[in-house]
Amino acid sequence: MNQGLVAIVFVVGMLAFMGIGMPMAFALVLTGASMAWVLDFWDTQLLAQNLVAGVDSFPLLAVPFFILAGELMNAGGISRRIITMAQAWVGHIRGGLGFVTIGAAILMASMSGSALADTAALATILLPMMRAHGYPVATSAGLIAAGGVIAPIIPPSMPFIIYGVTTNTSISALFMSGIVPGLMMGAGLIVAWKLQLRKIDLPAGTPMPFGQRMHETVKAFWALLMPVIIIGGMKTGVFTPTEAAVVAAFYAMVIAFFVHREMKLAELHGVLVRAAKTTAVVMFLCAGAQVASYMITLADLPGTLAEWLGPLIGSPKLLMAVMMVILIMIGTALDLTPTILIIAPVMLPIAVKAGIDPVYFGLMFILNGSIGLITPPVGTVLNVVAGVGRMRLYEVVKGVKPFLVTYALILFLMVLFPQIVTAPLAWMR
Repeated sequence: MNQGLVAIVFVVGMLAFMGIGMPMAFALVLTGASMAWVLDFWDTQLLAQNLVAGVDSFPLLAVPFFILAGELMNAGGISRRIITMAQAWVGHIRGGLGFVTIGAAILMASMSGSALADTAALATILLPMMRAHGYPVATSAGLIAAGGVIAPIIPPSMPFIIYGVTTNTSISALFMSGIVPGLMMGAGLIVAWKLQLRKIDLPAGTPMPFGQRMHETVKAFWALLMPVIIIGGMKTGVFTPTEAAVVAAFYAMVIAFFVHREMKLAELHGVLVRAAKTTAVVMFLCAGAQVASYMITLADLPGTLAEWLGPLIGSPKLLMAVMMVILIMIGTALDLTPTILIIAPVMLPIAVKAGIDPVYFGLMFILNGSIGLITPPVGTVLNVVAGVGRMRLYEVVKGVKPFLVTYALILFLMVLFPQIVTAPLAWMR
């Protein structure tokens, strides 16, 4: 069978189904079915088996529990307390709400691992405040969107879980690899925001008394303890990433009901329904991608790609740069989860053959895909901010540009110097 024909069916099929507005999961299933037909390998039972195999994985149990933990954080006041604490310490600085956004984004990233959940919480609370204080709406929205995509990098991270399951890479190692790059993303946003402040006329505020700052910090104590328990428990081997997700959900529920007491029993139904809907979307994507991935493997498209990139295998950094450019282009049209499920199993063997550390490659893959979340035209995080802020999408796209450039520079820096990731990872291991 002509592998070029199968590749054309895959690309054209995906673009066609996406072009008519079909949900991504259905597009993946139908594209996989089309490839099976072209390969003369049509078997409905085989398609059904692959759909089941796509979600039949114990580590994937972490996904619904981390999603539930994120919903409980928002409903139980944990997210709001993090933002209030950050505002107490840096909100008075000129442009302080921008620094609050960055600090809150980093702290919330260490709890939920979901870019969409974190972005929605940040936009709901901070965007109205920034509007009321005279901040440029487009730049503010862009900063919130850029802050939201730190969540897939700092552990716990749902994309890392999906990547680890898909490529058989250590999820714990992936989690540890994201700490330094995630903090670098936060530092990069601080620099970019300071540069933006040169163009914005904003007055400085009055600092809170030290006692009030400590009061807000104490109120956020239980929220701050959550990442310590999750990351500390995994680092010390007390529990696995999957078990950590259960611990996170249970801890968030206890805090919401019995410590903060901001959540009523009647609200639990709504929280569970929202978490279930989000979980269903993610899991159906995993199931649909398994169908397409099986057909891609059957057609040996990874081997074809390896032949194309073969001349670069002797130069790992150049190969890495080329693969990052390819992923950036894919990220403009494809969301992070399907990108992981379809592309990661194809690219990882090539990277390993070139001597690239698989955990480092996984971190770079997820970082690139996270940047894709704020890259038009798809940019799901951009759409979340636009929806919450009742803005036009092009305004958010305009505002996110300087922060997008910052992330691209960080990505380029990590391609040139892999030790930024590998050295801290070796120390933490």
